[in-house]
Amino acid sequence: MIRAELAAAQAQIGAWLAGALSDFGDDAVAAAMRYACDGGKRVRGYLALASARLHGVDADRAMPVAAAVEAVHAYSLIHDDLPAMDDDDLRRGRPTVHVAWDEATAILAGDALLTFAFELLSRPEVGPADVRITLVSGLSRAAGAGGMVLGQARDIAAETAARPLMLDEIVELQRLKTGRLIEWPAVAGAVLGGADPAPMRGYAAAIGLAFQVADDILDVTGDELAAGKRLRKDGGAGKATFVSLLGLDEARARADALADEACDALSGYGAAADPLRDLARFIVARDR
Repeated sequence: MIRAELAAAQAQIGAWLAGALSDFGDDAVAAAMRYACDGGKRVRGYLALASARLHGVDADRAMPVAAAVEAVHAYSLIHDDLPAMDDDDLRRGRPTVHVAWDEATAILAGDALLTFAFELLSRPEVGPADVRITLVSGLSRAAGAGGMVLGQARDIAAETAARPLMLDEIVELQRLKTGRLIEWPAVAGAVLGGADPAPMRGYAAAIGLAFQVADDILDVTGDELAAGKRLRKDGGAGKATFVSLLGLDEARARADALADEACDALSGYGAAADPLRDLARFIVARDR
């Protein structure tokens, strides 16, 4: 069921994004923006749509929110893959943006996607001005110097640190680098519906960490063809990960426990939240 829902959301968000991005023409930067937004799991966009639906919000209002978080995610991947960062040449089974074009075009496409996200959130159909401002403010914090960017900076610093990171430091790093951009779309649905965001925040905090634990497991056990990216780079670089610190079996147990924690956070929603519970299970069982 969740695979079918994700596939439907992938198609819907992809088509909506393609239409919105068509306004930018056909120059290299615009083409690179569309390329970067094509494909992917769309977990963050799905979270925005599913959370909105759970809170009685029409999909027409939620779609710009889903597209905005996918645009920010795409920007982060473009920049993350650059030679100055992770220096990756493969993403979603295709050459990374700086390989397909060049570094300058990749940087500009990432910059443009980041600003495009806030343009989407400012659209009148999203809701009243106070709702739009709350969403803009929340995404700014999640993606910026106190969120995803800070997490990436700490990840880069860890590569040349005098000692490997401890478990609690990795948890905090990944809460920032990965978790904040998973938390925001989950909470956004509650914001759109005028509901208390606390349950969704608890749910998203658990699945955000579970997502990264699962990524670390896949880096050791996964297939590059299925994953669509280079694997086993962390071990080769000597980076501390959940698997290197906990071992494979305990890392899997930790991911399962986090999925349980996420499901428990949704107890007040009853059966209506079952798709989000299924997503938590999918995140820890995925192969890419």
